[in-house]
Amino acid sequence: MRWILRIGGALVLAALLGLVGLLLIPADRIAAIAGDQLRRLTGREVTISGDVQLTLWPVLGVSAGGLEVGNADWAGEGAMLSTGSAAIGVDLVALLGGEIRITEVRAESPTIRLESRSDGRASWRFTDAGGEAAIATETGPARAPRPFSIARLEITDATLIYLAEGAAPVRQEGVDLTLDWPEPSGPARLAARLRPAGEVLSVAAEVGQFDRFLGGAVSPLALELEAPGGRARLTGRGALEGALAGDLELDLARTESFLAALGAGPVALPRGLGRTLDLTGQLTLTPDRRLSLREMEAELGGNSLRGALDLRLAAVPQITAELRAGALDLSGLTEGAGGPAPSGASTAPAPGGWPRATIDASALNRFGGQVSLRAESLDLGALTLGATRLLATNERARLVLALEEVRAYDGRLVGEFVMNNRAGLSVGGRLQGTGLALNPLLRDLAGIDRFTGDAALNLSFLGVGQSVDAIMKSLSGEASLALGRGSIEGIDLDRLLGNFDVAGGTTVFDSASASFAVSEGVARNEDLTMLLPNFEATGAGTVDLGRRLLDYTFTPKALRLNGARGLAVPVRITGPWEDPKVRPDLEAALDLNLKEERQRAEERVKQKLEEKLAEELDLVRQPDQSVEEAVKEKLEQELTKELLKIFD
Repeated sequence: MRWILRIGGALVLAALLGLVGLLLIPADRIAAIAGDQLRRLTGREVTISGDVQLTLWPVLGVSAGGLEVGNADWAGEGAMLSTGSAAIGVDLVALLGGEIRITEVRAESPTIRLESRSDGRASWRFTDAGGEAAIATETGPARAPRPFSIARLEITDATLIYLAEGAAPVRQEGVDLTLDWPEPSGPARLAARLRPAGEVLSVAAEVGQFDRFLGGAVSPLALELEAPGGRARLTGRGALEGALAGDLELDLARTESFLAALGAGPVALPRGLGRTLDLTGQLTLTPDRRLSLREMEAELGGNSLRGALDLRLAAVPQITAELRAGALDLSGLTEGAGGPAPSGASTAPAPGGWPRATIDASALNRFGGQVSLRAESLDLGALTLGATRLLATNERARLVLALEEVRAYDGRLVGEFVMNNRAGLSVGGRLQGTGLALNPLLRDLAGIDRFTGDAALNLSFLGVGQSVDAIMKSLSGEASLALGRGSIEGIDLDRLLGNFDVAGGTTVFDSASASFAVSEGVARNEDLTMLLPNFEATGAGTVDLGRRLLDYTFTPKALRLNGARGLAVPVRITGPWEDPKVRPDLEAALDLNLKEERQRAEERVKQKLEEKLAEELDLVRQPDQSVEEAVKEKLEQELTKELLKIFD
């Protein structure tokens, strides 16, 4: 027991002597030696200034009123790190042995300036070149970097400035950063809290072989980013100059909130196109900010996509992608869920009219590139398509959607659709269709279900406006339609020509064709031709697409009635196309069918009048002389006689 007490007493005495010795070491000397060690470790000028004091808690070492670590000699003005309050921790055992080893650095409210150049130089990569800073590249000095290690680095409320050559400066306020690196050749754990848009964004990373990573080597890397709305994870490898590769996972419950927290600003995503996102894939990021994603699988909150994409990160990102999908619902693109309606304007559709909600097409200004898509089916809201192959190209807010191969309504469609938001919203395009089932096509496009038949369609159009209503009222273009055998519901031509009753029934036709010219939302037609077993029909009139009104005259002609001349009964179709009025035009029917009889009657009456007039005036008509000419000649003769009497 006595030996135990002696040993314990000796330890206590040694500790007291060590503490006394520690307190006797001048703080200025510790700071100077620590600064010199930082200088040798980083190869940069290190300045410790202000009031320097010895600290025992929370860091064993010294605190200083100011700490500055110089930047690379090729970098711009300003230190790489400058702070008005810093603490430098030292190794107690080494300190008692007369050696100062830095274990920890703490800084409050520092300013950190990081710079990189396109040739690979980066200001945060260090060598021990006697105060110089460089990077080992083909154009730089080939020096073996000195091992550099600080067991713990803690920075709070920092201002981070990142200057990349050829890119806009990035500045972040209120950054918190911790680095735990216990072994120089071992892994390091980093944690950061940033506020690029006010909301807290947390980053956690673990880097294997951190010393090699700082020297520019590729090292194992696990990275996790968490923000309001979701999180992102990457497991793979990376290098300090900005190269990454590995397995990416995105789990976003609120994509718009997540993007806003990253500083992307307000983003309005259509329904089914990423409001929630669950994505996996193989990610590669190069130092020149080119990102690629392979073996991608994404759930977009109602839609699923597979494929690959390449993205060039710039002020306006450029994307190239090849995507595949099953049943794809894009009806959210036409819902107009963007900006608010003008003051006093209703966002609800007018009764029997088109939606007046404002269409927000600002997303077209935020990206460019080309995307190809193959889908088993495609729901566009107004139209439902089958197997589809599309190519979308967006250049300076002008989106061109090429229909390379579309199966729809039992037929085939090709053409393109253009959406231009460079100077206000305009839409246009051209479309060719063959073998299209007319009934479901017209029902989806315009709510009309009276017609059946297979159609061939040619269409070109242009509309301008910020709502579907404004676009439809501004439409211009032209169209032609050719139909095979089909029918018209709601009208029976046999009954019409028999008793002028147009209520109910069905008319079956063998073929039909028409062409339309569209201006200011009104389609005009003058050449409708329809052939039926016992009839032929023509038509002319207008279809007001903007106001959804019809004013059309359809004229069937029974070929076997009224002798060889046939019998025609025009039918007027007027009113809203959801419930138009259909009635025969009897006055026009009389004009058409009794035209010859009326002409013969007029000729007989005229002949009798001329004979009576000739008898009363005692006219003598010459051959081929009309009654009017004979009367004129008679009047001239009588007038001459009366004038000659003056000289008698």
